[in-house]
Amino acid sequence: MNRRDTKYLIAYLLPLSAYAAIYIGGIWSFAAIYLGFIVIPVVELFVPQSPENHPQAAEPERARARLFDYLLYFNVPLVYGLVGYYLYTLSQGRLAGYEITGMTCSVGLILGTAGINVAHELGHRADRFERFLAKALLLPALYTHFIIEHNLGHHKHVATPKDPATSRRGELIYTFWFRSVIGGYFSAWRLEAARLERQGKPTLSLHNEMIRFTGLQLAYLATVGWVFGWALVPFAIAVAVFGFLMLESVNYIEHYGLQRRQLDSGRYERVGPQHSWNSDHELGRIFLYELTRHSDHHYKASRKYQILRHQDESPQLPTGYPGAILLSLVPPLWFRVMDKRVAKHNQQVGVN
Repeated sequence: MNRRDTKYLIAYLLPLSAYAAIYIGGIWSFAAIYLGFIVIPVVELFVPQSPENHPQAAEPERARARLFDYLLYFNVPLVYGLVGYYLYTLSQGRLAGYEITGMTCSVGLILGTAGINVAHELGHRADRFERFLAKALLLPALYTHFIIEHNLGHHKHVATPKDPATSRRGELIYTFWFRSVIGGYFSAWRLEAARLERQGKPTLSLHNEMIRFTGLQLAYLATVGWVFGWALVPFAIAVAVFGFLMLESVNYIEHYGLQRRQLDSGRYERVGPQHSWNSDHELGRIFLYELTRHSDHHYKASRKYQILRHQDESPQLPTGYPGAILLSLVPPLWFRVMDKRVAKHNQQVGVN
């Protein structure tokens, strides 16, 4: 890792802003929201994009550099410490309603970024310890099924009608949230049942990871109630919901309106760089550990974040990811900006 790679330390500013939101309170209880959805989008409007790639010859060494992994691992204590700090602060009372709202949004944003997003990266690793950390990061977001559905469902069916996490042209983000959350959850159950059937094991047993996940999530909420008081359980659920809706908002903008061609055989063409919307805005790339180079991730899911590449075939969003999410929350503006881009891109790749 060279000096320039220390840029990824900037990613810690987001969870630290949530800690500050709880510590300072008042109007600063929304600190993480200010940083994530005001500061970053505004800066990205003026900072040039950076499509440069690292030399391919250097990628094997770069992929082995352990510091890139440690940067991900440190998010585990950051996330759990933040949730504990949030629940403890609420348990002490003496907070105004807007402060509770701000802190809940700030913590929820971190569960979606330092939590689910980092879990997404680690969940693609083959190492058992890293996959354990991925599940640990998904737990406070109550989204442990994501590691099954994303890896085995989304990556197989992306940009087809079979994928609940692929948004359709003209689909509202608000209806997409319901379709993707509910569809993804039931897809994970089906995928796990199919895995157990292939192995000759019963579905209704502890061999079923979805059953174990359900037990862990209930145990997590019970622990929150026992340690902080049962009145705090709804707040633990609230930050989890905010967190996984952040993930689903990213899903919405990443594949909006894109389609894979269906072949004469009935199967769909192989997933390529042309099936994900990307952003080369560097600040967003740093804060999201290169998630915004999503096309290369789908093209080669085993590639670590530090060696993901810009692909010329990838369609580019008009803004960074945070700005695109904000735009999507106002559907008429989103459709006006994106639908013509979708139509042009699909025509270029031969999709009607």
